[in-house]
Amino acid sequence: MNKSKMILGAIACLIASISWGAMFPVADHALEYIDPFYFSTIRYGAVSIALIILLWIKEGKKAFQLEGKGKLLIFFGVMAFTVYNVLVFLGQMLMGKSGVMVASIMEALMPMISIAILWGYKNVKPKKYMMISMVIAFVGAMFVITKGDMAFFLTLKNNIMPLAFILMGVVGWVIYTMGGHSFPEWSTLRYSTLTCVFGTAVTAILTMIGTMLGYVSVPSMGTIAVVKYDLLFMMVLPGIVALLCWNYGVKILSSINGILFINFVPITTLVIMMVQGYAITIFDIVGTLLVITALIRNNICQRQEVNKDIQFIQERQLRSAG
Repeated sequence: MNKSKMILGAIACLIASISWGAMFPVADHALEYIDPFYFSTIRYGAVSIALIILLWIKEGKKAFQLEGKGKLLIFFGVMAFTVYNVLVFLGQMLMGKSGVMVASIMEALMPMISIAILWGYKNVKPKKYMMISMVIAFVGAMFVITKGDMAFFLTLKNNIMPLAFILMGVVGWVIYTMGGHSFPEWSTLRYSTLTCVFGTAVTAILTMIGTMLGYVSVPSMGTIAVVKYDLLFMMVLPGIVALLCWNYGVKILSSINGILFINFVPITTLVIMMVQGYAITIFDIVGTLLVITALIRNNICQRQEVNKDIQFIQERQLRSAG
């Protein structure tokens, strides 16, 4: 694979991960005023409209043809824009202030979950260097979040239901990330747009049902005005920019390699919270270095593997020519 293209893929995944890391502190403020269902529906309703316009301009009417893949688009769209975006923020809201870091650190489980899914569902055993890199990155994220205090995890037993919501949401995003490989000939914009539209439509339907049953409160215009800047940020960076960057990066690097960058989500969240008053410790520094080391190590091993494959092919071609 072209070296510059791999670098672009890595940068795209990094931008997406940092954007998502910033969204949890922002969502913390918004969720004090608005329900997660309406928060997700309004946010991705606007994102869907923007993506539709972009797709229409760039690829035209033909890009909206489903080509017999409607069910897959709905499934993956629901995984990302209903299961992930509603349940993660619902769990975060139920946990209160601690939910910010818990929701963020759960993102670091994505590489492990992706390995489990590939191993169990497709019987694809991960390469040894991938496993080691993921473990290093996960340990680094744990250092940053817990600051070396394992008692942090003892406080989670009182929040089983919120944790279950967050975990289900994280699994949903892993499935969505893997789903992109079912559309190899589609552009990143096309896959992102159609899955976003279908997923948001399902979220909107569930929101209306929840409202009619009295489980979900309709936000007033005054409430929306209070969180308007939160919504604007969530639409632009964690919404449009992160979504397109993530799907583009994963398409280049593969889901198993691209998802390793998700470890920058909790790192970014913690950095923002430090700016808001948290003190930096040695665990923060060591943890961050571990995450960076894991990413660099994984990239080097991947390049060596690609170079070996290229060398093997070239040698076979030379033997055939001789």
